[in-house]
Amino acid sequence: MRYGFTTGSCAAAASKAATYMLLTGKIKEEIQITTPKGIIYNAKIEDINRGDGYVSCAVRKDGGDDPDITTGMLVYSRVSFVTNGAQPDGVDGKAESEGLAGTVGENGVAGAHGVMGAACGESGTERFLLGGGEGVGRVTKPGLDRPVGDAAINTVPREMIKAAVNDICDLYDYDGALQITISVPGGEELAQKTFNPKLGIEGGISIIGTSGIVEPMSTQAIKDTIKIELRQRYESGFDYVAISPGNYGLDYMKNTYGYDLDKSVKCSNFIGDTMDMAKELGFNEVLYVGHVGKLIKVAGGIMNTHSKEGDSRMEILSYLAIQRSDDIDSIREIGRCVTTEEAAKILKKMGICDEVMKDANDRICRNLERRAGDEIKVQCIMFSKELGELSVSDGARELVERLVKEG
Repeated sequence: MRYGFTTGSCAAAASKAATYMLLTGKIKEEIQITTPKGIIYNAKIEDINRGDGYVSCAVRKDGGDDPDITTGMLVYSRVSFVTNGAQPDGVDGKAESEGLAGTVGENGVAGAHGVMGAACGESGTERFLLGGGEGVGRVTKPGLDRPVGDAAINTVPREMIKAAVNDICDLYDYDGALQITISVPGGEELAQKTFNPKLGIEGGISIIGTSGIVEPMSTQAIKDTIKIELRQRYESGFDYVAISPGNYGLDYMKNTYGYDLDKSVKCSNFIGDTMDMAKELGFNEVLYVGHVGKLIKVAGGIMNTHSKEGDSRMEILSYLAIQRSDDIDSIREIGRCVTTEEAAKILKKMGICDEVMKDANDRICRNLERRAGDEIKVQCIMFSKELGELSVSDGARELVERLVKEG
């Protein structure tokens, strides 16, 4: 499958091209950067605009074969001169935590917000002012890659941008100051389809990427998001957290407990990895809330609940059923079921559903606590779409009450 390039790579390439055109006065329609992964990116330059003391240009995001919603968007960089200590174009001069606040620049592209002075070159002097403009989000919650108030341009892309611009500055012996503003028109609307609003990034997308490339169907981005959400929760002062594989049971949790599952950390299939992260960050209590079809696998020690990693749902339910009943025909029927919803109905008819689900819940908690080295107390609520709540661990309701009281 074909890999693509991150928004960070696009921003770095556009910044390098804009700097080249600013310093040489020549047009540059293609530029080359080396990604942190060591892969060369030959980027085509689009929408070149040149004015008095600035150049703006864009690189179109290509996510490769990954289903990346930012694919096709233009990532702009506007590079302008900063002379005699004056404020750069597009900046209104209001002090902020990183340095400068933003307005609209002469070319109609929003100026820098969350601009940061960037040390560059052997002298260590501040040569670059880097910030985000239109369509680039701003950090509003702690626990992210950048401090609250910064433009959501992550650390690795920042270093890529600085290195790319510095290459051109060195090549043409330019040692003055430059302002670099990254913009993504349409980014604010697109961000509503991402995790950004929940994570506390407002006003646009993030400029991200640790390797510079987008690997098709990579799971790392999902895991990174899980860890960000957990870290934000912990740094907000909570040593307990609700975790859910998905939104099944959303209405049930609201109606029964008054708890909004949207406030939980979504772990997808990565239940074991999420426990590892929770342990690493220092959580003391974890509540897992999920559908029986996912969580029953954990009762059998399966820590990645994707079907390709392992199933055994009916085998686990059959084993637990046989501990509670001698009705072999019904247990065989469970083994032939396609869904856990069907199996749960059979257990209900057998009169052992509550006992089996209690046993399963105990195993889920025990297996997850073992995964964390017994450093985290685990609670669990397991439900069915048709039958509702199937099992609740002893301390789960009390933990939900604490979560609800947070508001």
